Amino acid sequence: MAAVGYDYEDGMPSSADGGLSYDPSFVPDPVKSFVVHLYRHIREKNVYEIHQMYETSFHTLSDRMFKDTPWPSVEAVAQYVDNDHVFCLLYREMWYRHLYARLSPTLKQRIDSWDNYCSLFQVVLHGVVNMQLPNQWLWDMVDEFVYQFQSFCQYRAKMKNKTEQEIALLRQHDQAWNVYGVLNFLQALMEKSSIIQILEQEKEGLEQFTATDGYDYNGGSNVLKVLGYFSMVGLLRVHCLLGDYQTGLKCLLPIDISQQGVYTSVIGSHITTIYHYGFANLMLRRYVEAIREFNKILLYIYKTKQYHQKSPQYEQILKKNEQMYALLTISLSLCPQVKLVDETVNSQLREKYGEKMSRMQRYDDESFALYDELFSYACPKFITPSAPSYEEPLVNYNQDAYRLQLKLFLYEVKQQQQLSVVRTFLKVYSTISLEKLASYMEVDESTLRTILMTYKHKTHSVGADGKTISNADIDFYIDDDLIHVVESKTPKRYGDYFLRQIVKLEAVIGDMDRVKLE
Repeated sequence: MAAVGYDYEDGMPSSADGGLSYDPSFVPDPVKSFVVHLYRHIREKNVYEIHQMYETSFHTLSDRMFKDTPWPSVEAVAQYVDNDHVFCLLYREMWYRHLYARLSPTLKQRIDSWDNYCSLFQVVLHGVVNMQLPNQWLWDMVDEFVYQFQSFCQYRAKMKNKTEQEIALLRQHDQAWNVYGVLNFLQALMEKSSIIQILEQEKEGLEQFTATDGYDYNGGSNVLKVLGYFSMVGLLRVHCLLGDYQTGLKCLLPIDISQQGVYTSVIGSHITTIYHYGFANLMLRRYVEAIREFNKILLYIYKTKQYHQKSPQYEQILKKNEQMYALLTISLSLCPQVKLVDETVNSQLREKYGEKMSRMQRYDDESFALYDELFSYACPKFITPSAPSYEEPLVNYNQDAYRLQLKLFLYEVKQQQQLSVVRTFLKVYSTISLEKLASYMEVDESTLRTILMTYKHKTHSVGADGKTISNADIDFYIDDDLIHVVESKTPKRYGDYFLRQIVKLEAVIGDMDRVKLE
């Protein structure tokens, strides 16, 4: 019986319309049916049916019966699933995710959710988990784990209006959502799964991890391996939230993002990976890499977003899409390499931010305000992971991490100001003497040499492999006080154009074949 075919209209309680009448111990018939069937499919390792129930049925029930109330408590449904410990942990994980999405969790619920993740990951790491779960669910576990950590840090940092009971609870549970605990779980999942070795062996043709999307077709379990895989993306995200971009990118190194992989099998994972990868590269001045990856993912979303319109993640996809256009605008303003951007993406970009981009080139107060605006809109929600001071007077510090990252970013933008003037002159000349350029820029020669060295420094960065990479579309070298300009020219790629024309021609021929000549 297909999961999508269950009739959820029967047995709907009259109390489902209001939070006041919520009874955690009452289990409506549709929920009984849902947990019984989900439990059976998990025991049978029927991934297709589990995915249908998880992605479709769970959200259908939530919309119809639990729009503004939590699901029935795990204690109430346990009797219908043989009190299975692992299933109850999975159910509780979904229960808290629904709570975070639809309602505002209390401090106690935040702490209880942490305890549930601890129990769930301990079972995966140290128990025997003989299950196959859909990649979507496994990704959502890691994604939600990091989101709840971020949410807790933001919540804890707003100390001003905390009650005495909340402060006492925070002091008592000081290990809940501790940054080291979060990092340790993600690191442990990655190491215990041996995912790095698996991906290395795959390059030598000894493994089929990507080809099977991480699933085990020999009767084994995919849970630890795929959680370990997605934990690398989780580590990238956590380190970005902490402002440690170098470490974040290092965690992602085992995944070759230039290729399709398990991370692209789930749209949320694909977008999250590239968003944080691109943002980290932007903050490390690797603008070309950021532009290249933002361009690819934005083109992918443009071509496929219509297929996700009914997905619960659709709104999130659209939001991240807009944020990445803002980050691409910033990247191109700091490193004008429009030739790296596909014409479709470029057209969308001009429509959304064309006017702002031209104003951002001026480097006056208005342009800095635009950089501030776009960065604030598109950046991750940075966190301060340390515990607060409980001494009076209590102060909010939830914006401190964001303000620091914004300050560092705008400082970098400020340093680019003079470089735009240099670049303008270098675009005009193929050779120019230092004396002549100094007079044009109204500075002395020693100052100009400093500016040119700064240009070299700011247009080069260190890549993940330790090699120096250039972000400049215009480079130069100095020989006997004469500046020689070298303009990098990317060879034109005609392949895509011809392929598009071939597809159009085939469509026209197909249409002509269907026309019946009289």
